[in-house]
Amino acid sequence: MVNIVLHEPEMPANTGNIGRTCVATGTRLHLIEPLGFKINEKQLKRAGLDYWDKLDVTVYDNYQDFLDKNPDAIGNTFMATTKAHQVHSEVSYPKNCYIMFGKESAGIPEEILVQTPDTAIRIPMNPQIRSLNLSNSVAIVLYEALRQNDFFSMQTEGNLHRLSWENPDIV
Repeated sequence: MVNIVLHEPEMPANTGNIGRTCVATGTRLHLIEPLGFKINEKQLKRAGLDYWDKLDVTVYDNYQDFLDKNPDAIGNTFMATTKAHQVHSEVSYPKNCYIMFGKESAGIPEEILVQTPDTAIRIPMNPQIRSLNLSNSVAIVLYEALRQNDFFSMQTEGNLHRLSWENPDIV
């Protein structure tokens, strides 16, 4: 199982979208305080739709609290940042890795980043833009980690509701 870590998230809608993505992928979500919203905020629940109660989410007082409660995260956390030198698709994600994202306004603090230069990753983008939307960034990196792990036990095939792939003209 892949773990998503949000360090001091600020926007409830992004966090709700990320929570919904985590539920859809069987991913655990870790939130490191301070949060820029309350967990029960209407926008958070709205963005997560009716999936929030199915989310495996834990809130931590600070980064050290997160590390203390998740010792396997030490040396096993990829830091998603626009400041990294390696691309997110060029690393190998272990099955139980953690992928950390920083707050929308500032990213992951550099004091944390400098401790793990080998696991800092970035999503390629045009240099004229500062960053992508946080929930989009999480989805991009998360799905690469899931792809590398054969999507665990996720459903990889779908079915039409009214028609058939084999006989599209028959209702």
